[in-house]
Amino acid sequence: MKVHVREDEVEFTAMRAQGPGGQNVNKVSSAVHLRFDIRASSLPPDVKNKLLALPGRRVSKDGVLVIKAQTERSQEQNKALAMERLQQIVDAAAQPEKVRRPTKPTYGSKQRRLQGKAVRSEVKAGRRKPDE
Repeated sequence: MKVHVREDEVEFTAMRAQGPGGQNVNKVSSAVHLRFDIRASSLPPDVKNKLLALPGRRVSKDGVLVIKAQTERSQEQNKALAMERLQQIVDAAAQPEKVRRPTKPTYGSKQRRLQGKAVRSEVKAGRRKPDE
């Protein structure tokens, strides 16, 4: 199921990027904070619940997902990168979970396990004092 994030539901904040970059990094606000309010979005309820349950500090207590993009030199490229990462997160949450079907051990694996137990039993029995 493909779910698209609408750009009008996303809020961007520009700031100065960290790290090296010379004069450019000191005067240009090229880094971008993307804020996406999960509860107020138009996503399906099951996708919202998965996003709200994401581990880590990406989602705040208020249900806002925050993504920071600062690797590119221009603000537009960082915005596009942040939107792409948000879409990847939403796509991953929209994937249905695979149902786990428990498997039974094979006949051969049961035999090998029992054989190993018998060998171990023989080793331990060999340590005992002989009966007189």
